[in-house]
Amino acid sequence: MGAALSFGQDPRWRRFLVSRVTPPPGGLVLDVATGTGLVARALARARGDVRIVGLDPSEPMLAAGATGAARAGIASRVRPVVGRAERLPFADATFDALTVTYLLRYVDDPAAVVRELARVVRPGGAIASLEFGVPSAMWAREAWRLYTRGVMPALGWMVSPAWAYTGRFLGPSIEGFWAAHPLERQLEWWDEAGIAGVRARRLSNGAGVAVWGTRR
Repeated sequence: MGAALSFGQDPRWRRFLVSRVTPPPGGLVLDVATGTGLVARALARARGDVRIVGLDPSEPMLAAGATGAARAGIASRVRPVVGRAERLPFADATFDALTVTYLLRYVDDPAAVVRELARVVRPGGAIASLEFGVPSAMWAREAWRLYTRGVMPALGWMVSPAWAYTGRFLGPSIEGFWAAHPLERQLEWWDEAGIAGVRARRLSNGAGVAVWGTRR
């Protein structure tokens, strides 16, 4: 459903996220806010010999991800862990790389969460994040606003009450986050967390934003 609502862009964005991390052979990768494991499975496909820990606070989502990993034949390489990004249950410098998807809008202190994410990555390890964004060009922003405020809620309503809520919630939530935390400030969070070489790319006219860098 997420792929359908994004006109196929969400899977493309996730593939780009995965392309930003290159753990060593046999490395250990943490996928934060893994949900049903879409990024974890993409990592397993793209990086054939890495091991992945998928962390999420929702046990039902993790169970769905474990089912997906079993169907894909990669269950032995993906380990689900219940936990929250605000307090990761891992020692410092545990992982060779880290991915995180659509998380920062949902935490009270995103700068602190970025610091916590960096804490568990070894020096030299890649960290990559994907978030929904708001297009900067006026024409794209107005089209995005029309879609997120009108079309998406209507499509969600036709599917289920849960997707109807998601359709109503997403647009205002995304716009509020970017109004409060412009990209320039978010990049400062990464630098302050000890992440070097930070880069950002707006995807699909800015409807998605990827940020990545390397732990100092």
